Amino acid sequence: MAWGSLTGRTSMKIAGKGLKILWNRCRPCVVAAIVVVGAIKITTYIKRQNRRKLWNNIGKDVVVLHMFDRGRYCPNLSPFVVKLETYLRMAEIPYQVDYEEPFGPKGKSPWITLNGEEIGDSQLIMEKLGPLYNKDFSSTLTQEQKAVAHFMRLMIEDHFLWCFVVWRYTVDGGRTFVNGMELPIFMRLFVPSLVKRVKHMTKMQGIGLHSHTEVEEMGRKDIAALSVYLGDKQYLMGEEPAEVDCSVFGMLSQIVWNSPNSPYLRMLDNEFTNLHAYCQRMKARFWADWNECLKPPLLVSQ
Repeated sequence: MAWGSLTGRTSMKIAGKGLKILWNRCRPCVVAAIVVVGAIKITTYIKRQNRRKLWNNIGKDVVVLHMFDRGRYCPNLSPFVVKLETYLRMAEIPYQVDYEEPFGPKGKSPWITLNGEEIGDSQLIMEKLGPLYNKDFSSTLTQEQKAVAHFMRLMIEDHFLWCFVVWRYTVDGGRTFVNGMELPIFMRLFVPSLVKRVKHMTKMQGIGLHSHTEVEEMGRKDIAALSVYLGDKQYLMGEEPAEVDCSVFGMLSQIVWNSPNSPYLRMLDNEFTNLHAYCQRMKARFWADWNECLKPPLLVSQ
């Protein structure tokens, strides 16, 4: 027992000396790494504060819309960005776009800065801006219509979204997503990791546990329901657009302009043509500068 104790103390002394030698040799590198990391954090903080000063000086009641970069065929590859920007245009709220900080206080995009306040989540943003700018496009709807609009938004954003995500990242493998925007080569290297992460998210949500055929049929039922409710109307709730149109257009824009060869685009082209025409109406009414909002901008002649 004494021998074991002595051996243990000897081993600890040797290990201690080894660590001391290692520290003496690596100390300059460790110190340099700490200095570099500290400098990066300080620089990042300063840039962040300077950006906020710039946003706060844009003007009173001018919204700064923070989002991902523009897309090649659609102003954005996020349905929620298209949703919110369409709403800002519909409500004629002055806004400017920022691409430097696409992720907001809730770690998602889009988000806005307004008079020094940072607000996340597209739906919560719309609900806050409506009263502030005295805009309520659902004021003429009955209580029943408002309930239908609510459920319709939940269906398209909380159910069909996942059907589309399965197609975009699992079936298509993210290829259309990559081709839909100008990504630097080094960022393309992270796409496989993104696809893997999204696949895991779909399984955690539950929809990723189904076959692709089953998911496609689920998505078809959602689109069919929208088509039936739209019917021959100009917009979902009547002859004038309401807030729910921003949500639905944001999602359908991804099908019409950002998912070539997808089953959902074939559905809109062949079965639910009224939804395809609806998207064109929304685009014509609120996105006269659609081509200029692409990256690279599309010439009118094209």
